[in-house]
Formats: sequence, structure tokens, C-alpha cells
Amino acid sequence: MSSQIDTVIQNVIYCTKCDLCKTRTNAVPGKGNVSSDVMFVGEAPGKNEDLRGEPFIGVAGKRLSAALEDAGISRDEVYITNTVKCRPPNNRVPSKLERETCQEHMKKEIEIIKPKIICVLGNTAFGSVLGGTEITKFRGKVGRKNNQLYFITIHPAATIYNQKLVDVLSGDIKKLFGLIRELKNGKKIAIDIEFSP
Repeated sequence: MSSQIDTVIQNVIYCTKCDLCKTRTNAVPGKGNVSSDVMFVGEAPGKNEDLRGEPFIGVAGKRLSAALEDAGISRDEVYITNTVKCRPPNNRVPSKLERETCQEHMKKEIEIIKPKIICVLGNTAFGSVLGGTEITKFRGKVGRKNNQLYFITIHPAATIYNQKLVDVLSGDIKKLFGLIRELKNGKKIAIDIEFSP
């Protein structure tokens, strides 16, 4: 399994399929436990991630780590990635073409890790992965697409600008790991929304 993920990492690092390869410092492959029951998916790397080639290591990453710790989970236990693996200039939202070009990398990550649930972080990732909008309506809910379960929550960066959202994120992450425990115990969990393939 580790050799498979190593191949994906190398493919990401040397990818030149879109113009983001011209402006990036480093491509940012996913990182974490390839045997994890959950895969966290954000939208795209920011400045710190671009400099170090690692996902979620800036302020938003620290907020995510804190929410995981609140749920009694170490960051090393989970796998974290982005839908787009290179930083768009000035942190702009990735274009449709950039998202589509990068899709193959995330598909491979999902195939290798086979997470019980994919946790979608934030509205832009929600749009990219599930075609959703208005994350506030779907936050904290479980969705299903192509027999894969998804859990939808806010992007950790949102907690930087609105302190009230710290508890929201923390509560959602606790709920997520409660759902994972149920799945591991063979229980069925309620699906709030079916997303079309």
C-alpha cells in the first residue's frame, strides 16, 4: 500500500498537466495514515503548504489538528489531502479546469486508502467533490455518492475569522468519529443526502 501511495506522491510532485506547475514552489501531495478510516479533503494548498510541500500546515491546519485532538484523535492517525495539489496564485479559488485536471490524483488516493468516510472541508471542496453549494445547509450531514460516504463540514480557515465556528468544527469532528465508530461496529448510519454520480 505504501508503494502505491509513493507512486501517487511522485506523480503529484512531478505533475505538469496544468499551468499551476509554473507558479508553484512545491506540489502538495496528501499526507498521513494510508490505513485511515477517514480522509480529509480541502480545496487547495496555501502559502505555507506551497513552501513546504505538505497539506494543512498553516493556521488552518493547526485549527484542524486542534479539532482532531478535541475528538481524541492524533493527526498522524488520519489522511489529509486537497482536491487541487498546487497553490493557485494569491490563494484564488482553483478554476474548473484545474480541479478537473487534478481529479485523477485524488481518485487514486481514494482507491488506495478506501476510507469509510471522506470528510469534505469547506464550500469550495464541497463544490469540487460533490457538486454542492451552500455548505451551511449541509454542514454536519452525511452524503453518499457512488457508494462512497462523505461527511461535510466547514473549512478550518473559517474558524480564524469567526471564533464561534471553533466549537462548530470541533463538534462536527467529534460527530464524524462517532459515525466511524458505528461503521466499524457494523452499524448502518443514516444518509442525509444522495449526490448524483
